[in-house]
Amino acid sequence: MKILRREFLFTLAASPLVAAAPKTTVSIQGDRFFINGRPTYEGRSYQGMKIEGLLMNSRMVQGIYDDLNAETRDRWKYPDTGKWDAERNTREFIAAMPEWRKHGLLAVTLNLQGGSPQGYSQAQPWHNSAFNADGTLRADYFSRLERILNRADQLGIVVILGYFYFGQDQRLKDEAAVKAAVVNATNWLLKKGWRNLLIEVNNECNIKAYDHEMLKPGRVDELIHLVKTTTHQGRRFLVGTSYGGGAIPTTNVVKASDFLLLHGNGVKDPHRIAEMVAITRRDPAYRPMPILFNEDDHFDFDQPANNMLKAVSAYASWGYFDPG
Repeated sequence: MKILRREFLFTLAASPLVAAAPKTTVSIQGDRFFINGRPTYEGRSYQGMKIEGLLMNSRMVQGIYDDLNAETRDRWKYPDTGKWDAERNTREFIAAMPEWRKHGLLAVTLNLQGGSPQGYSQAQPWHNSAFNADGTLRADYFSRLERILNRADQLGIVVILGYFYFGQDQRLKDEAAVKAAVVNATNWLLKKGWRNLLIEVNNECNIKAYDHEMLKPGRVDELIHLVKTTTHQGRRFLVGTSYGGGAIPTTNVVKASDFLLLHGNGVKDPHRIAEMVAITRRDPAYRPMPILFNEDDHFDFDQPANNMLKAVSAYASWGYFDPG
């Protein structure tokens, strides 16, 4: 009975009746982003380069992190308490958000299966997934997510929300569960009423570590279409997926997506960043749409040529990633 009651309460919490009117709406016109009907960074440029319409962002995928593996959970314990606390992690994330926005950050990337808490990892034995094995939603994760999304909406921050991560997709038992997870998460988000979301189906779809074929480049467009066709009161989310560092989106993904996500990890020559954008725009399925880097672990901001500046010079948004 306790489980049924908890699921019933979670269903009530998902009702659109409890959601406040959204304050932040992200939209796309051609290759530009708009927030509340106005182009981002309106009228602004940097070193002679246009930034109006870009969406500068940061990879913050661990905002709702937890570890359900008792054998690895203590790796993340707080020094002052000796315990890991997922709720504290989210509280501290939310407390930092106003400062990020104060400095001009307009978007953050979250992921329902996080990312490596070590930055880069070979084995990933921890269990961090907002989905149960059958694709149903874990109430504790979505409660934490709701608080972050509400605060982002209040602050005028866009959230690029990923659904799956290659270190955790095996937590879904089969393709039916993957599809169920997509539909369940998308419906929950739509019914809550948020309009400040961009959906990233999965992080770096071309990484070989993915277990489910439909999360790989050849078939991930099926899930992009699934998000696009999941609607509520005639509304849907803008959606795409990302590729690993240096990789170029495949034509099927370009054709299906509303925006294109690239990563700069491992790209040591900044000129390659601009080249990636140019190659992407030459794809036969490309039409005017935003191109974003939403993960790049390069920090040479004091150099005349760096990954961020080269992205902006090619009129592509750029996203910071600190692997720790």
